[in-house]
Amino acid sequence: MKIIINDHRKIFAIQKEFSEQFKKLKIEFFSRPHKSGAPSSKKMMKRHSKTLGECRVVHTKGMLSITPGMTVADLEQNFQNIYGLSVQVFRKSGNSWLETTATDGWTLEEQNKYDETLSAYSSQKELIAHNQEA
Repeated sequence: MKIIINDHRKIFAIQKEFSEQFKKLKIEFFSRPHKSGAPSSKKMMKRHSKTLGECRVVHTKGMLSITPGMTVADLEQNFQNIYGLSVQVFRKSGNSWLETTATDGWTLEEQNKYDETLSAYSSQKELIAHNQEA
């Protein structure tokens, strides 16, 4: 997928495009980048109604290419290094959104499928336990 980056785009539009491709993931924009392996402060999160121009000092425009095989770390670095945008990827787990700081080395595809894998694993474990009781 390719996301158009320019100062007039709204955060929510970028988020919508990203989440349409990766249903279990979302990106949030922050006023500063987070330290490697550390979570982002919620106080630094930008409102979804803001434009990209209001969130950065580097005003490069272009097209950001995002692939399922790209790692979370690479995606976040590309936003930061090319467009001056601090983003953090979150993964849906049950009813909660978890920051992916501990798994930034995973690909977007791995992150997106993690909950499905975990659910399948839990169901399989429950089935085995149930069969052993019978």
